[in-house]
Amino acid sequence: MTKHLYSVTFTVLVIVAAVAPQLHGCTSLLVTRGASEDGSVMITYTCDGEFHPHIEYTPPADYEPGDSLDITDWSGTVRGRISQVSHTYAVVDLMNEHQLAISETTFGGREELRNPDGLLHYWDMMRLALQRVRTARDAIKIMTDLVAEHGYRSGGESFSIADTDEAWILEMIGPGPGEDGAVWVAVRVPDGYLSCHANKARIGEFPLDDPENCIYSENVLSFAAEHGYYDPESDEPFRFCETYCPATPKNQRYADARVWSIFRRAAPSQNISPDYHRAAADAEPYPLWVKPDRKLSLDDVFALMRDHYEGTDYDMTKGVDAGPYGTPNRWRPMTWTVDSIEYVWERPISTQQTGFSFVSQSRSWLPDAVGGVYWCGMDDTYFTVYIPLYCGINDIPESYTVGNLQKFSWQSAWWVFNFVANFANLKYSHMIHDIQTVQGDLEGTFLALQPSVERTAIELAESNPELMTRYLTDYSVSHGEMVVRRWRELGEYLLTKYNDGYVKDEKGVPQEKGYPESWLEKVLRSRPDQFRLPVKDDSSSHDPF
Repeated sequence: MTKHLYSVTFTVLVIVAAVAPQLHGCTSLLVTRGASEDGSVMITYTCDGEFHPHIEYTPPADYEPGDSLDITDWSGTVRGRISQVSHTYAVVDLMNEHQLAISETTFGGREELRNPDGLLHYWDMMRLALQRVRTARDAIKIMTDLVAEHGYRSGGESFSIADTDEAWILEMIGPGPGEDGAVWVAVRVPDGYLSCHANKARIGEFPLDDPENCIYSENVLSFAAEHGYYDPESDEPFRFCETYCPATPKNQRYADARVWSIFRRAAPSQNISPDYHRAAADAEPYPLWVKPDRKLSLDDVFALMRDHYEGTDYDMTKGVDAGPYGTPNRWRPMTWTVDSIEYVWERPISTQQTGFSFVSQSRSWLPDAVGGVYWCGMDDTYFTVYIPLYCGINDIPESYTVGNLQKFSWQSAWWVFNFVANFANLKYSHMIHDIQTVQGDLEGTFLALQPSVERTAIELAESNPELMTRYLTDYSVSHGEMVVRRWRELGEYLLTKYNDGYVKDEKGVPQEKGYPESWLEKVLRSRPDQFRLPVKDDSSSHDPF
């Protein structure tokens, strides 16, 4: 029998081959059942990079014995093949029909451990796991089994993996050129706690005799000893993160600052110090997880993913670098040098470089089709609206599937959100209030409707599952498109209200708002004489302004 060949792609990344090297900045939060207000397991993902994402639905499929699967590179060229399974599950982008969700952040780690001969990149592993298994534990097993058989091609990765009961962090790095398998460890986040990672390995010490809560590759310690990364004869404990991704002032500032900001907002009573991410001497690394001061709602999780260090010493809406209107964005490159001294901008959770983000919601007490919700947002988390895509749907809003980075289009959800976010830089301190009003109204409506929508879907599931699928799909698609229309209207409203530097009042009359006094003082300190008018005693003169 002729073999049928099928290919696996991580669509969001494949369409951006030209900018693939820039896709390294991501932030992931994990919330366990006991840490959430309603008992949901939630994980998040900001996929950061200058690219135009497409959200994808992959239907379930059945295959014949002996079928194989093509593994392709960024451009679609086949790099190798693996055996296909008899049945694959439906996947709504990065959440499958059984409420399993997976996200990641790249920590890179020791560059010499990258294996260009390995077959599987991290996005291959994520997609394969979502198509083939139902639980987080099974996802860890299949991902690690696949790289053991076919080789691991990426740099160091931290994966968030969630099902209806558990949230796990899996950290993996390669063994170097031409070597088999990978080096990895996976830990379960204790119930009642939350964790996060942001482009730096996070798992430190871990138990070697607790398979219910910690799984690891057989070579995790021996490989480190053989390569001189760790001395087992020393008194120092083995820490995966320090062994395979050593801390530096640069990655602490870039990555640990985001971890700190999530922890300080979720658990303010713990007064977690910023010292570690500022690379202060003898500062202790942040814990892998913390217990939040109160259980988190879905809306709380949305809020945690919107952050520029507001209210801290590192508030990006403050200072001369924020401009007169307090924009939190800092343009790349992140580092620069003056007089041979290197400087770096703060790296926040919310960034203009985000392509898309999600918050997944997995709920054990509901049927899978209803219990799993993939809350998806395009572009910068601070300026997006999270729309509900139930894992039981069979289509995606068209505006979330079209467009490209090279041409602006009102038909592309990403471009619509990107337009509003970019325009807001002109008068951020004014416009953000208009933006948050619409954002709050849309997301608040979704959260208010959620119980009613799901009651109807559950009733349909009992009598007519096909109608339930249609109902959830129609709801997700129509409301996703409604959000894009509303955001396009918001963009047009902002362009009209803030035209030419004026701010129109409620009657549409342009008002001169000028610049904040604090910023004007900074301007005058830099050039005290340039803008001063000479004093002239001539009360009869005409003011040309």
